Amino acid sequence: MSGPARSAGFPPLEGRARVLATLSLALATLMNVLDTTIANVSIPTISGDIGVSASQGTWVITSFAVANAISVPLSGWLARRFGQVRVFVVSTLLFVLASWLCGLSRSLDMLITFRVIQGLVAGPMIPLSQSLLLQCYPAAKSGTALAIWSMTTTVAPVIGPILGGWISDNMAWGWIFYINIPAGLLAAGMSWMLLKQRESPAARLPVDTVGLVLLAVWVGAMQLTLDRGKELDWFGSTEIVALTVIAVVGFCFFLAWELTEKHPIVDLGLFKKSSFTSGTLALSLGYGIFFAGIVVQPLWMQQYMGYTATWAGLATAPAGLLAILFMPLVGKSLGKVDPRIFAALAFAILALASFMRAGFNTDMAFFDMVAPQLVQGIAMAGFFVPLTAILLSGLDPAQVPAAAGLSNFARITAGAFGASISVTLWENRAALHHAQLAEAIDPYRPAARMALEELQKRGMDQAQALATINRMIDTQSATLSLTEFFWASGGAFLLLITLLLLARPSRAGMPGR
Repeated sequence: MSGPARSAGFPPLEGRARVLATLSLALATLMNVLDTTIANVSIPTISGDIGVSASQGTWVITSFAVANAISVPLSGWLARRFGQVRVFVVSTLLFVLASWLCGLSRSLDMLITFRVIQGLVAGPMIPLSQSLLLQCYPAAKSGTALAIWSMTTTVAPVIGPILGGWISDNMAWGWIFYINIPAGLLAAGMSWMLLKQRESPAARLPVDTVGLVLLAVWVGAMQLTLDRGKELDWFGSTEIVALTVIAVVGFCFFLAWELTEKHPIVDLGLFKKSSFTSGTLALSLGYGIFFAGIVVQPLWMQQYMGYTATWAGLATAPAGLLAILFMPLVGKSLGKVDPRIFAALAFAILALASFMRAGFNTDMAFFDMVAPQLVQGIAMAGFFVPLTAILLSGLDPAQVPAAAGLSNFARITAGAFGASISVTLWENRAALHHAQLAEAIDPYRPAARMALEELQKRGMDQAQALATINRMIDTQSATLSLTEFFWASGGAFLLLITLLLLARPSRAGMPGR
């Protein structure tokens, strides 16, 4: 077996054609992933411009996330039904159109409508870009293809907040969507010219309507639970309880239906392969913990350390830069080294970076915060590529689009869980630390009395002095909670190493073989 690198019947591309195809597919992936984070820091600007509250403005993010989560696992069925190249190019063009309409929106209803459309059409782009890129390379170089693809999905979330913050500060917010237009048109045009003769065969499959409806119901309910849980106090809210019940019940019915359906909308049979199951599980859990860290740390920096969104983004950027340097080396070595070794080293280095962050304090300088990012960048190079190679190993070429869609869905979902749960736990632990530290602010205690007197000597009245001390306690509490989070993250990364023992990648189907 040639592995997942090539589609049956098509030789790999060579020379200039392969370079251009790689650039076009990578550009589409970068544009897509970038759009999931670029709007996050622009929500205050967008909300103010269209006259809605910041909480209402968050639906700009939620609407895209829900629609995207529903459509990603459909990638395999769409590719089998209409052909990989055709679905990818049409999805990219529709993404461009939806981006343009988002930028033109002048009301919240319009913007949410077009963000839903944008999320739906964006779903197949990432899995199919991965599948098509693998087909462009010979089996011996498919590790390099995976490395190139992983670079775009790794770097884009880092670039997004920085670019979004700069656009919001210096241009109209619509440009966070308009920048997709030239990139998308170029990617779609180049991909069609280079790959149209390499179209996969299309089959007239019946539409699994029941499976599609059940997928939309449980994924939509789950995503809404994660996005609105923190705002509505989680299970203290009737709405969140109802959404959770719908998600769980819908998921159970979905499993029962898809496992017995002759032409399922999602190929759950892939989980019968141990390499796909263990690889997807390790990738998803690892990404969930990793993504939680890149959400919580910038929040702490902006809310308590006085960083702007742009500077908080710059502090996290070095991780992406080092990942770019090391990923090609890992990709070239996949055929010579067991990918589980790379993945285990990556988890160990991610644990080290987390333990370094566990030493953060309120006197941290900018470069002290950058150091763990440099360490993490090395780990990212050995994290995405080997685990993707493991889960794709031993699959028939025709199964790769479905496998890529399903594994990316699991990864994105784990990231959503990680972000929601980590922010909630961080804030809850910070509130607990605040209560404990505030007990020490007693006028009868010498240290507290001296602090109040010192602030009052600087011209503050008692209320102002107490407010200043409260802010100091807020900062210390949030920092203590942050360090606890990273101690736990480091331990979780070390535990994930044991999960790799369950992986049994097929050497015959391994990239680089």
